[in-house]
Amino acid sequence: MRQSVVMDHDQLWEAVERRDRSRDGEFYFGVLTTGIYCRPSCPGRRPLRQNVRFYRTPQEAERDGLRACKRCRPLETEPTGSAAKIRELCRYIEAHPDESPDLADLAARARLSRFHLQRSFKAAVGLTPKQYVDACRLRKLKQSLRESRDVAGAVYDAGYGSSSRVYERADTRLGMTPNQYRKEGRGVTITYVAVESPVGLMMIGATDRGLCSIQFGDTEGELVGLLRKEYPAAALEAMGTPDPPEFQKWMDALVSHLAGTQPRLELPLDIQATAFQMRVWNYLQSIPYGEVQSYGEVAAGIGRPSAVRAVARACATNRVALAIPCHRVIRGSGEMGGYRWGLARKRALIDRERARRAAS
Repeated sequence: MRQSVVMDHDQLWEAVERRDRSRDGEFYFGVLTTGIYCRPSCPGRRPLRQNVRFYRTPQEAERDGLRACKRCRPLETEPTGSAAKIRELCRYIEAHPDESPDLADLAARARLSRFHLQRSFKAAVGLTPKQYVDACRLRKLKQSLRESRDVAGAVYDAGYGSSSRVYERADTRLGMTPNQYRKEGRGVTITYVAVESPVGLMMIGATDRGLCSIQFGDTEGELVGLLRKEYPAAALEAMGTPDPPEFQKWMDALVSHLAGTQPRLELPLDIQATAFQMRVWNYLQSIPYGEVQSYGEVAAGIGRPSAVRAVARACATNRVALAIPCHRVIRGSGEMGGYRWGLARKRALIDRERARRAAS
């Protein structure tokens, strides 16, 4: 909450008088004589100023004994008007990946305050406006790197002001430098090791920035082939002994997770994703250990209830099993649905997690 929302009650009252929709979600006002609280844009009759009290959240108003207004419905997380503005803004960002609007530019285009845009955009999309802009630009960069004759041209086509801006933050965007990505991983070393797990052979692949692959299979050769398919020009090296301390820590965390002694994984990942995949994968990481959700529930959870098939595709493209727990997503009918590492393994993972959770 911005300090002005807390301190400047005169400014807040002016917003109420104007029925300012751009301030919806920033604060709420309660009418002590009627016992209700509202959004600033509530279409109801304006109360007398002396009967009004301001609140930062609905919970604060309810602690004062007020109930939600049935006209403006302040408990709805995203007013219809704001939701439409967020959708329009997403389409604009996607259509102009070569631009670099800041929060103020986007807020002006959506006709929302910067604070409300930041909060409502994250609630609706799962990313901040800046993260969404970066993700769309990254998608354009990846396309350009594949098609352009040189890296510099691809960088500028994607809207980056200079190649240095891309290289200095490559680890948070491509997982490698643009030139390495364009050359399908050339110059990148991926170290891997295969270990037995309760659900079969598991291979872990990592760059110097984090884990890029956690996959299950029947043979080490099969798993190395999957890793080679993703980055055909990368240097693949089997892990020597002893394991580097950081790599050993990641291995121990995965083994403990499978044993049920570490339900939540916190591992550095070096993966690539579209904006939509990022939203889905972030959501999957929020599904509690031992629970499952349907593809439809995940789609609704990211604010895209009609994108059930796209959610299924995002789950299918996940290359870091367990760290992004796509095995916790099933069909609405209760059937397992798909799993790139086999339905028997998916069932085994779900059953193990449920058993561990019930025993704890």
